[in-house]
Amino acid sequence: MNRRRFIAFNLAILTTACTNYNLSKKQQKINLTISVASSVQDVMKDIQVLYRKENPNVYVNYNFGSSGSLQQQIEQGAPTDIFLSAAPKQMNALQRKKLLLTETRRNLLKNRVVLIVLKEIDNNVTFESLNRAEFKKIALGDPASVPAGQYGKEVLSFLELYKKIDSKLVFGKNTRQILFYVETGNVDAGLVYKTDVRVSDKVKIVDIAPENYHSPIIYPISVMKQSKHPEEAKKFTEFLFSERAKDLFKNYGFSLVKN
Repeated sequence: MNRRRFIAFNLAILTTACTNYNLSKKQQKINLTISVASSVQDVMKDIQVLYRKENPNVYVNYNFGSSGSLQQQIEQGAPTDIFLSAAPKQMNALQRKKLLLTETRRNLLKNRVVLIVLKEIDNNVTFESLNRAEFKKIALGDPASVPAGQYGKEVLSFLELYKKIDSKLVFGKNTRQILFYVETGNVDAGLVYKTDVRVSDKVKIVDIAPENYHSPIIYPISVMKQSKHPEEAKKFTEFLFSERAKDLFKNYGFSLVKN
């Protein structure tokens, strides 16, 4: 084999090896673990299906829960590639502990606080009416760990009701639990997000809190510093800001933050 043929032969081998490497890398199975506030779980399941169709080698695994409990899990080392919180408070705490890839943090969604009762309730019900004797139990997310509870407490405090109805309050670990309490009649009313009501045919919204009654309801998202697949995590996060994902969020009743 002369020198020219030898060089051509080795270039062919090298090209084939690189091609096979790139193909195997592209086809490599990647698992992303995403901690997601429970109030976003339904739309995120739809996004999971949509994303998988376009990225068949990426397996998206969700960890749903209250933002406070998810924050604690991440602080304790639970494997997490992305965190989608229902409030800035929990994300801020992780950022202070330098657990985020801060350049990836963005605000994604907005929501509203609503008051719900069973559909068969005919009385005119508002936040202000919760002080009436007929309301013996009222469900609210735990303000210490559930953002919806934090916002709900702010609404009741703004109306100077929180201390007056304190003995009536039943705290839930997330908005879905509050929804269940109202659906089953275990409580007379509940404070949840507007988007939570979409999944129930047993409850109705009777009052919507004006936005000036509480802190802005913002859902921030960020890639975690501990992520084993930061580039794929960034790619998934970017997908959530795409037009296709935005349409899904709007269908579920969320408002989008203009970044």
